[in-house]
Amino acid sequence: MEKNERRVGTVSRGIRCPIIRQGDDLAAIVANSVIEAAEIEGFPLQDRDVISVTESIVARAQGNYASVDAIAEDVKAKLGGGTIGVIFPILSRNRFAICLRGIAKGAKKIVLMLSYPSDEVGNSLATYDIIDAAGINPYCDVLSLERYREVFGVQKLEFTGVDYVQYYADLIKECGAEVEIIFANQPKAILDYTDCVLTCDIHTRERTKRLLKEAGAKIVLGLDDILTAPVNGSGCNEKYGLLGSNKSTENTVKLFPRDCQGLVLDIQKKVLDATGKHVEVMVYGDGAFKDPKGKIWELADPVVSPAFTDGLIGTPNELKLKYLADNDFANLSGEALKEAISESIRKKDGQLVGNMAAQGTTPRQLTDLIGSLCDLTSGSGDKGTPVVLVQGYFDNYTNG
Repeated sequence: MEKNERRVGTVSRGIRCPIIRQGDDLAAIVANSVIEAAEIEGFPLQDRDVISVTESIVARAQGNYASVDAIAEDVKAKLGGGTIGVIFPILSRNRFAICLRGIAKGAKKIVLMLSYPSDEVGNSLATYDIIDAAGINPYCDVLSLERYREVFGVQKLEFTGVDYVQYYADLIKECGAEVEIIFANQPKAILDYTDCVLTCDIHTRERTKRLLKEAGAKIVLGLDDILTAPVNGSGCNEKYGLLGSNKSTENTVKLFPRDCQGLVLDIQKKVLDATGKHVEVMVYGDGAFKDPKGKIWELADPVVSPAFTDGLIGTPNELKLKYLADNDFANLSGEALKEAISESIRKKDGQLVGNMAAQGTTPRQLTDLIGSLCDLTSGSGDKGTPVVLVQGYFDNYTNG
C-alpha cells in the first residue's frame, strides 16, 4: 500500500445537536450541525456522504403527538366500543402499553390474545423446552390464562423484569375495561370470543387481516388503521397510524413522523448550497438486527426508513474480496493480488445476482443497512447524537 493511500473505509459519526422542540426548523439545525461538526472536528464532507436523522426528532419537530383519549375515541368510533379482540401485540412499556391504555378506554371488554412462546420481535413469554415437555403444540393450541400459569408460571422478561401478562391485564382494568387473556398463534382463534378485532402485529399485519376476514370477522383493523387522521386536533400518521409510536408521557404517544420526504430533500439542498457537496439524506428508526442473547429482533417500527433521497434506493452491488483472493486469484499475492482484485471491482457490472464472487454480501436494502448502522451509532439513551453522518459507505477497495 502506498504511503499516501487512504487507510480508512466507512466511518460512522454521531453528530451532537441542540434539543429539538416542536416547530424548530429541523432542516436548518441538521445541516448546520453537520457542517459545524466537520469544521470543528477537522474532517471534510464528501459527495455521497449520508446524513441520517432519527425519526424521533422529526416527529418532535412536527409536533406529531396524540393523547390516550384521542386513541380511545378513534378505537371506539372504528370498532364499536364493545368487546374488542386485541391480538399479537408486542410486549413493551415504551411501544405498546400506552397504546393499550387508549384501546382499553375505547372498549367495554378487551380479549387480549398473546402469541407464544414469544411476541413478534422476540420478547419471550415461555420456552420451547417447557412447551415440548408439556406436550403443547403452539401452532394450534389455544391456552387460557389459567393453563398458561399452570404450565409456565410467572415469566418475567430478562431485560426488564416485567411480567407482561399481569402488567397488561392490570393496565386494561385500570382503564375501566374488563379483560380476558388467551394465548394463541392462529389469528382466527380470537373469533371464538369476538368478531371485532384489532390486530397489533407489525410486519405480518396484512396476512393477519386477510386470514381474519376470510374467517368471517365482522371488523378487522390494525394499529396502522388507528389515528390515520387527527382526532380533536391530535397528531396522526396517514400511512402507519399507531405503528412506530413511542411513549412520550403517561398519557401521550409520539407518533411515527409523517410527510418527511420534503425534510430530507431540504437538508440535502441546504448542504449542497453551503458546501457544494451532494450528500444523501435519510430518516431512520429502529435498525433491522437481532440480539443474539435476548433473541429480540430490534425492528418494532413498520420500516427502518420512512424517507430518503434517491441515491439510497436499491441494494449493494459488491464482490466478496475473500472469495476472489481464495479462488480466482489464489496463485497471486502482494501487489499483483491487489491489482487483480481492483481490476475485478472496476469491471463488475450493475447486476451481480447469481455471481459466485458476490455470495454472502447481504443484498439488503441500502436504507435498512445504513439505518441499522445509524441506530447502533446513535443508541437510544443519552448520547445526544440524533443525527449520524456516514462517510465512505459507497467506496470500495479501488477508492484512494
